[in-house]
Amino acid sequence: MILHELLSYELLRVIWWGLLGVLLIGFALTDGFDMGVGALIPFVGKSDTERRIAINTVGPVWEGNQVWFILGGGAIFAAWPPLYAVSFSGFYLAMFVILAAFIVRPVAFKYRSKRDDPRWRSAWDWALFGSGAIPALLFGVAVGNVIQGVPFHFTDDLHTIYEGAWYIKFIGLLDPFSILAGVVSLSMLIMHGGAWLTLKAEGPVQSRARVIGSVAAVVAVASYVLAGLWMAVGIEGYRIVGDYVTGGPSNPLHFEVEKTATWLTAYADRPWIVVAPIMGVLGGALTFLGLRAGREVSTLLFSKMAILGVISSVGLTMFPFIMPSSSDPQSSLTVWNSSSSHLTLFIMLVVTLIFMPLILMYTAWVYKVLWGKVTEADVTENSHSVY
Repeated sequence: MILHELLSYELLRVIWWGLLGVLLIGFALTDGFDMGVGALIPFVGKSDTERRIAINTVGPVWEGNQVWFILGGGAIFAAWPPLYAVSFSGFYLAMFVILAAFIVRPVAFKYRSKRDDPRWRSAWDWALFGSGAIPALLFGVAVGNVIQGVPFHFTDDLHTIYEGAWYIKFIGLLDPFSILAGVVSLSMLIMHGGAWLTLKAEGPVQSRARVIGSVAAVVAVASYVLAGLWMAVGIEGYRIVGDYVTGGPSNPLHFEVEKTATWLTAYADRPWIVVAPIMGVLGGALTFLGLRAGREVSTLLFSKMAILGVISSVGLTMFPFIMPSSSDPQSSLTVWNSSSSHLTLFIMLVVTLIFMPLILMYTAWVYKVLWGKVTEADVTENSHSVY
């Protein structure tokens, strides 16, 4: 028996669908509070020292947290090539804006405190705000578009055609439901940033983060519930028609897909997935209560629980679809028709099983070493060595 045949093609596809979710959730849990803190900097810090306190709560870890973003992009490229091709061509301008924001962030961290000029530092503070708020918003907008279906189709030779001119590809993303999804994402990560600052800062920065974070938690829960109701009554879902092969070759055109009344029929077919939206709502509510009560560690954990529930609910509700097509449902990408080969998925899984534990252990060690609050004394006494 060839070694990679120890695991069926179907099972490997499901494993990599789950691993992709793990990488995206890992990115949201770690780099999410970086983005949230960035979006909060102009509001939680009224003086230069207070803003530096906020910046230095994420300063030592933000680079490591972006590993999850790189791993997620790499996993999409290697495990789901059609998804990579369609998403990066259709969302090209949005991706460009996100990457530009991520490029601005390290520049802002490095240069902000190089000059003792209030206008210079204020400009970089707002750059950090944009580099946190803009990606947080656009990630949600992208998810909102995927839920509704993306206007692409495949030709007979599997060449991807994306409907609309280049500028329509960006403006067309900003429909009402997708903007609501963006609000869910932005408010959720601001809530997460507020929970992080509550844990890592003290004094006025911590107090302001609690207030703003608690407001963001209310907005996150309310907008998430509203989006769920909108999906129930106003967003069409998709389903595969008839019998289909889950371990066959990757060819979207081999599947027959049709639109249905709603995505939420998934909860009738797989009732257990209701745990995900419950975690999303309950986690957000408990984060709000924790912020108002002044709790620290538990509040951050509840915030992570909310993010886990919200992101999981999208993937579990849409399964097995990864990116449905609104213009040609037949071209929709699913777990069963858009993966790499059996051998490729197996080799990637072996590599992941080797290196993922190393990444997790190193990350845990870094956070253990850097445990503790960033104080005003830390900033003032080490002014030339911290951000």
